[in-house]
Amino acid sequence: MTIQLNNINEIKRLDSQNMLGSLRLLGKQVWGVWGEAKSVKMPLAYKKINKVLVCGMGGSALGAHIVKTLFQKELAVPVEILNDYHLPDFVDNNTLIVISSYSGTTEEPVNAAKEALKRDCRIVVITTGGELAPWAKKNRLPALVFNASYNPCDQPRMGLGYAVGGMTGIFSKLELVKFGDKDARRLVTAMQSAQRKFDIKVDENINSAKQFARSALGRSIWYVGAEHLVGNAHVAANQMNENAKRFAGYFAIPEFNHHLMEGMGYPKTNKENLLFILIDSNLYDKRVQKRYGVTKKVLEQNGIKYLSYKCVEKAKLGQTGEVLVLGSYISYYSALLEGIDPTAIPYVDYFKKELRK
Repeated sequence: MTIQLNNINEIKRLDSQNMLGSLRLLGKQVWGVWGEAKSVKMPLAYKKINKVLVCGMGGSALGAHIVKTLFQKELAVPVEILNDYHLPDFVDNNTLIVISSYSGTTEEPVNAAKEALKRDCRIVVITTGGELAPWAKKNRLPALVFNASYNPCDQPRMGLGYAVGGMTGIFSKLELVKFGDKDARRLVTAMQSAQRKFDIKVDENINSAKQFARSALGRSIWYVGAEHLVGNAHVAANQMNENAKRFAGYFAIPEFNHHLMEGMGYPKTNKENLLFILIDSNLYDKRVQKRYGVTKKVLEQNGIKYLSYKCVEKAKLGQTGEVLVLGSYISYYSALLEGIDPTAIPYVDYFKKELRK
């Protein structure tokens, strides 16, 4: 069943948990949690860390991917992301462990947190509550326990404003990045500008998010980003998986050009099944920009469909916010065009239920 993307009654019927409300509030999420992060007190010892490990799963880890690639040239120390139960051996008492779990109950970061405490690491928790909030309080650990009122659908993947703003707030307090109120406002402004362009009220003939979603019907989606927007490509793919129930993934240029182009020919159904969405920017290294042009030629020679989005924001921070909103709306519209509820995640819920047995 394909619905009209301007039929608000049909959309409300499918969008049973108001994901649209969360989309429209992404900017407010950033600003709200940025303010809350200011009140988190960091022990002086935390400023002596020499590396960071962010522990989180699914939507709770996506903010870290965005922050890591956005600030890849400015970060004062290395940042790694762990999507697993156990800490690597390099972790010690000079490691900042960020435990990120929207619900506060995700078993992998909860386990990693307990291991980090045994190793005397510098731990900070980012959550809405659950098990982790009282655990942090009991162990006298700094915690950003944020109010998620700007995420009415209550899905971590749609609370990315909190994830990005919260992570940036913590990094800023520890002087790992230079980011202040003016920067937070710039990010929010860019996100709100993008929201006005991609919102449900904007007609499809001038709405790139709607156009991309319609072009993607029936195809597996592969986002391609570079430099400061690789984290955005990762986010967009995850949201396509969960919101649109669509097989999707992401790649980064220039690595893409060193192997994947040879994988276009087979199976022969690639021509009918694949769609690449290329996230382009005038801020990329000139060599990377040239690679985008040649990549398009290779896709064309193989008969592979692609769409290209060129960022309109002038700075990296603004482009990050712009593409975050764009990818979120593409996944939302893709779900609606398939006639499915974008919020429901039946297989993830089933999996968690089976694990509890």
